[in-house]
Amino acid sequence: MVSADRLPAFAAMSLLVIVIPGPSVLFVIGRALAHGRRTAVATALGNVFGSYLLVVAVAVGIGSLVERSVAIYLTVKLAGAAYLVYLGVQAFRHRGELKASAIQAQPAGPSRGDLRTVLDGALVGVTNPKGVVFFAAVLPQFVDHSAGHVPLQMLLLGLVPITIGLVTDTLWGLTASAARTWFARSDRRLSLIGGAGGCTMIGLGVTVAVTGRAD
Repeated sequence: MVSADRLPAFAAMSLLVIVIPGPSVLFVIGRALAHGRRTAVATALGNVFGSYLLVVAVAVGIGSLVERSVAIYLTVKLAGAAYLVYLGVQAFRHRGELKASAIQAQPAGPSRGDLRTVLDGALVGVTNPKGVVFFAAVLPQFVDHSAGHVPLQMLLLGLVPITIGLVTDTLWGLTASAARTWFARSDRRLSLIGGAGGCTMIGLGVTVAVTGRAD
């Protein structure tokens, strides 16, 4: 049902978006630095769960609408592209504000239970602006409208970035937990990450704006 020729392109774009350090990644890193490996993994699990709730919301809420209305599709796409550019500009402008001290400031007391940690991660995932924009503006472009069942296609396609996100977020968390001192002593490293992420997001926003479905 999902178009095989669109799947690699969607996976590539998903990877590009997910590897950009955003609120979810920084949250996972912060939890890893404060509490260690177990908390980092539980946070990553919660994050992808929250992200998939966004997929469900988009599939149920706008799946049938974008199938029938080109105007709605274009509105969502252009609004999403504009917001991606805005987020990228903001990330680049404020890259110097990514302070190691802010990450270190997360409470380092006793670890919360695994369920609470997963729920914390889910809350960050479901409220992540980058995730909202990606699933609302980018995901519909890779649906094969001629094949029908648009919401179901979205639910299946959504598993691609969710899987990638689980792997990359877990790797970020494990790396941070294994190198707490290296991350926590350099504001410049965080600034470079934020600047690169901002530029990449601006490029992604432009790409979203100039591409579109052909069916």
